Amino acid sequence: MTLKPIIEIARSLKIAEEHVELFGRDKAKIRLEALAAARKSRSSGKLILVSAVTPTPAGEGKTTTSIGLAQGLRQLGENAVLALRQPSMGPVFGRKGGATGGGNCRLEPSDVINLHFTGDFHAITAAHNLLAAAIDNRIHFGDSKIDPLRVLWKRVLDMNDRSLRSLVTGLGGRAVGGTPRQSSFDITAASEIMAILCLAESRADLRSRIDKILIGYDRTGLPILAKEIGVTGAMLAILNEAIMPNLVQSREGTPAFVHGGPFANIAHGCNSVLATRMALAHGDWAITEAGFAFDLGAEKFLNIKARCAKLDPAAFVIVATVRALKMHGGVALSDLTKPDARAVTLGLENLAAHLAAAKTFNKPVVVAINQRGEDTEEELAVIHQYCASEGVACSTANIFALGGEGALDLAKKVMAAAAVGAKVELKQLYPLDIPLAQKIESIARTIYGASHVTFTNEAENKLKRAEKDGFGGLPICMAKTPNSLSDNPKALGRPKNFGITVRDIEIAAGAGFVVALTGDIIRMPGLPERPAAEKIDVDEAGNILNLM
Repeated sequence: MTLKPIIEIARSLKIAEEHVELFGRDKAKIRLEALAAARKSRSSGKLILVSAVTPTPAGEGKTTTSIGLAQGLRQLGENAVLALRQPSMGPVFGRKGGATGGGNCRLEPSDVINLHFTGDFHAITAAHNLLAAAIDNRIHFGDSKIDPLRVLWKRVLDMNDRSLRSLVTGLGGRAVGGTPRQSSFDITAASEIMAILCLAESRADLRSRIDKILIGYDRTGLPILAKEIGVTGAMLAILNEAIMPNLVQSREGTPAFVHGGPFANIAHGCNSVLATRMALAHGDWAITEAGFAFDLGAEKFLNIKARCAKLDPAAFVIVATVRALKMHGGVALSDLTKPDARAVTLGLENLAAHLAAAKTFNKPVVVAINQRGEDTEEELAVIHQYCASEGVACSTANIFALGGEGALDLAKKVMAAAAVGAKVELKQLYPLDIPLAQKIESIARTIYGASHVTFTNEAENKLKRAEKDGFGGLPICMAKTPNSLSDNPKALGRPKNFGITVRDIEIAAGAGFVVALTGDIIRMPGLPERPAAEKIDVDEAGNILNLM
């Protein structure tokens, strides 16, 4: 495999060299001026949103399929460009390992992208923690307005570390310069600064959003915004390069804007608006994905990101694997290589739930079967026959082994679906002017299939407070386990007669949404018993080993 110099990839997109900030030979940041220049010279491309069935330990390959689809389109002579999320080092060293695709559908340089890349995650971490330090500094010097017991702004770290989920800061009191108060860390992917960076459309918009962050309350109970702390300019300075989308390529030379990485289970799960706009402005097809399954990432893409940025996907792709459907059909992980068409049939209930959710938004859907070597023709036929009965296009894509060549049929079916979807209006799940609780219930009932929603007293009180303080018109960002349509991570398939429990509410005023925390979801993951970090190493030549 020989990668093209990234400047050549930029030239192929007609990006002027003065708009390219090189980070070595194989990656670059693209200045925001490139977006304005492209918009003057060409019309916007069609947007394709890739999602998946509920994830399982068997793997689904949403990123792999996104890359394969884009490579397939380019093999058909189409100008396709990717817009994808950056991996977080937490999952890379935890359970997941690398997150840049797989086989012949991989972003490069994959090791660098999976680790420090161009430093965006570090910049977001630093900007977030600067605001936290500035708040504590105000308290230390006697700012009588800030109530130390009602500070909402936490700290973040791009690493899975369960020990930081609950702690006390400032121990030792004024003798060592601290004011003790209870706090915690979130993972950087859950930071509101991450969400703000991914939703901002310019540096001015970034500034405005940071100013609007709700950092806590004063002693009379009134909201305090980040603007009052006075470090927005310094935070912008830290984020000055991080706001620029990164340009890399796939193994077949497909251009990819990789920028931003909020998780879809605890945040809104989409790459940056600026990266998506870059792909739309420089390609005839922009292929993007939303984290986890349709019930999490895609729902948030459509109700938060698309609404905010006025994006209009022409079609959806829902990725499934025979292995994942067998797990949803009751097969144990250790038995997935054994042929079992009946289990695939049972697992189709999960696919059916996501297809039903997708139809809510009035856009055509294509099911992409990410093929593996042990899949049998009988098992694949079960999926194709079901999709045909539902009037949904379906394609088996052998992309891991064949790259773009294995996605030619998928690419043709996506193009046909997009021709229809470009002519119909995207429907939103709920209007913004209804109460926050009704928005939550709409998501739980229509997208998850829940029979009811239960709000704890704390959640109910915070919803009332949010509406009283003027945040009632914001969309909802559900924080829910990715492992089930319900809030019970062990309930695979398509659970029936279940309720969703909303235990807490957080206001992300700068990002522009209200977070509803359900079940036992947490915003700082922990490492598994045997984390991927135990296998990763570096040889004497500087090659990183076992990252993928």
